[in-house]
Parts: sequence; structure tokens; C-alpha cells
Amino acid sequence: MDSSSMVKTLIVIAGPTAVGKTAIAISLAQHLGTEIISADSRQCYQGMSIGTAQPTNDERLAIPHHFIDCYPPEISLSAADFERIALQHLDSIFAQHNTAVVCGGTGLYIKALCDGLDEMPVVDEKIAQDINQNYLDNGTEWLRNQISVEDPLFVVNGEMNNPARILRALAFMRSTGSSITAFRTGIKKNRPFRIIKIALELPRELLYQRINERVELMMEQGLLKEVEQLFPNRNLKNLNTVGYSELFDFLENKSTLLDAIDKIKQHSRNYAKRQLTWFRKDKDFIWMDARDGQIAFRIQEILSKNG
Repeated sequence: MDSSSMVKTLIVIAGPTAVGKTAIAISLAQHLGTEIISADSRQCYQGMSIGTAQPTNDERLAIPHHFIDCYPPEISLSAADFERIALQHLDSIFAQHNTAVVCGGTGLYIKALCDGLDEMPVVDEKIAQDINQNYLDNGTEWLRNQISVEDPLFVVNGEMNNPARILRALAFMRSTGSSITAFRTGIKKNRPFRIIKIALELPRELLYQRINERVELMMEQGLLKEVEQLFPNRNLKNLNTVGYSELFDFLENKSTLLDAIDKIKQHSRNYAKRQLTWFRKDKDFIWMDARDGQIAFRIQEILSKNG
């Protein structure tokens, strides 16, 4: 059969931070002879290679990666931007290969690519910047109070434990006068390719141990120096990120270095818990133990069974 006529398949490798997605995605892409698109909302930014655990140069030489280290942090990309960019990459990959791999832990990005996003009115960037600055100055409690007063629908239907979602919802309400929840139809877009979703997991104690060890390794690799270089731009939304916010506080003498490192570990564990909650809501995911050395072969078996 002419390979160009075969059904194209997108394989998603998702899961919490530090579970081992990158290594498994590379192994799978090597087995399939294809390329990887990152679905991480921070790995796409330049100057953040250590803190976002971007694939190494060697890993990127082994397998072509897309949406990695390609935009300055001053550019704020949305899930809708990722949907558009990733679909363009898939067009190019599918022109040469029958499969493609998406690897990442940003649930909304994966949802945008697989299901599509609802059409939304444009948010006023100045309003969004003002809200973000107020959040940096006043903290999460202020943010929750504001959204509770201005958008009670989001409080009922939104993610009140996710500051990034609250920031967007508040900016949306102030820009449009409507709740962002009113624009969510839940209707999936049809994609011209099959999608197989794999989620990786580990026992909680082991995952948390890996997270703590990864933070220590990042510090050894020079995370503090990376953060120092970004310090002049510390108020950018894209730098309001675990691993950077805590070290900015240290550089502003708001905490000790040891306290900052402990907070990075704690906030990374909290983030991993939120990621797992997000992915478990999606019943299309097939869960696999990240310690299983045969994952790439198991995925190939799934591909074969699905024709």
C-alpha cells in the first residue's frame, strides 16, 4: 500500500512533570521513524531551557522536535496559538510520515490540538497585563476574590485552583463583559487523523522523589544563573512560572535560597497533582506505568490493532 494513502495517526504522550515523558516519546519516535511536537506551554520560550526541562541538544539531534526554544518570552502564546502552530507542524510531518508524536504536560494545549477550541472574543492585552501585575503584587487570594465578585459562573464551572485559568477568566470578563464559560460549547472538531492518547504515571512517592531530584539537578545545571539572566523581565506573564517565581523572590531578598528551592519542589509537586487531575478527566487516555521499558512496543501493538 502507498504510505501516503495510509491513515495518519497522532500519538499523545502526556503525564505529570518529571514522570519521564521526554525519554519515552523519543524512544517511540525512534521506533516509528517520526518527529515530536512539544505540548508544553513554557518549553517553547527561549532562555528557559533548564527551568522548563527542555529536551537536550543531543535529544533534539536524535529526533526532530518542534515548538521548543523558538519564541522570546515577551511573546505570550495561547492554547489557540498552539492549536494553529501544531496543526501546521502536523501537516508537514504527515507529508513524510504516517505517525507523529506529541509530548507534554500542558493539558489545555493537548485538548486544543485534539479537540479544538471554541472561538473566543479577543482579550484586551492592557487589561490582562494590569490584572497580572495586581496578581503579582497581591497574590492568589486577591485573584480568587476578584473572580468571585466579577464572574460567579466561573467559580461554579471553572478551575479555582489554577491561577493561570483565573487570570484568563478575569481578563476575559473585564474585556468582554461576559463570562468565559458562556463561550464553551464542548463540541469537538473533527481532525483528519486518528488520535491515540497515552498517559504516564508513577506511584506518588516515587513521582515526588523524582520531582525533588529533578529540582536539585536543575540547580546543579545552573538554574539560578538562568533566572538571573531573566530577572530584568521578571514581570512577564511567561516568567510567572514554577522554578522562576521562587528564585525571583530570592533575588529580591524575599526568601533564602534554601527556602526558594524547597518552594520549587513543593509547587512542582502541586502542579503534578493538578496535571494528573486534568488528564484523569479525559477517559480517552490509556494509562501506562512510566517504569515499563516496553511502552514503545505496547503503543506499536495498539497501532497495529487499530489498523
